[in-house]
Amino acid sequence: MPENPIMILLYVGIAAYVGNMYWGDYKAQKDGEVNESAMPGAFRASVPAFLIATIGALLILAVETGGEIALGVASEQSEMVWYFVFAIVAAGIVEEVIFRGFLVVDKKGTAALVASCVGFSLLFAVIHFHLFSLEFPDEVPWWQFWSAEVEWTLTSKAWFTTSILFANSLWFYACRFGPWNRTRSIFPCMLAHAASNLGVFVVKLAQGYVIF
Repeated sequence: MPENPIMILLYVGIAAYVGNMYWGDYKAQKDGEVNESAMPGAFRASVPAFLIATIGALLILAVETGGEIALGVASEQSEMVWYFVFAIVAAGIVEEVIFRGFLVVDKKGTAALVASCVGFSLLFAVIHFHLFSLEFPDEVPWWQFWSAEVEWTLTSKAWFTTSILFANSLWFYACRFGPWNRTRSIFPCMLAHAASNLGVFVVKLAQGYVIF
């Protein structure tokens, strides 16, 4: 996502709108109302489910941070403007609804569930644009992606970061469909994702890669 303040504000607005929809569906479910069109995973979750999800996400972040240092690629990470933190927190809602909510094959058996989690996790990792970038001709807006040229960035840092994103996605799926989340609530996934992204911001801040 471009670090354009207007685009970030729009993204945060979308996250707030979706979050409000979830809150309404959650309250209805809590009151015993049946709503077949409710948002996926709008169920209450136990405290252990939230704790397991968040701790797991932070452990993966610790592996990522240590791995970058061990591989000598920590200095290759990108800079982040400070207000982008609002977008990465919002991503904890928007991306979870898309992937852990809708992009999953549920109620078709364990094999289909696991295969969809793996397949969509690959998609999740690739679309974060670490293995390639889109180069746009002059005066062409970023959203006209069909006009862009693909520039591959198959570096060690890119492969490592993409692998971590893949692991993150698998973990977020596990947070929803694991046995510790009996209701298959999506809320632990949202918290874990937001905590992971906030952790990335803190690491970048500590290493001097946040621009004020």
